[in-house]
Amino acid sequence: MRIREVEISDDMIRLGQFLKLAGLADNGAHARELVESDEVTVNGRLETRRGAQLHDGDVVAVGDEKARLVAGR
Repeated sequence: MRIREVEISDDMIRLGQFLKLAGLADNGAHARELVESDEVTVNGRLETRRGAQLHDGDVVAVGDEKARLVAGR
């Protein structure tokens, strides 16, 4: 399975924002639903906080879709 890389200009982003940016969620409400439904993992661990901070190299997965954060390049 291929992991898509998603670049941001800063060194950190919150999970809810990243889900939208990476195309893993359609909008903020959808991101909230995914997190509340225990469908999101960060680096292989279940994440239940939509405001969790993500940093360079973190891998977020929703179902079979995965995206890696590439920060501050």
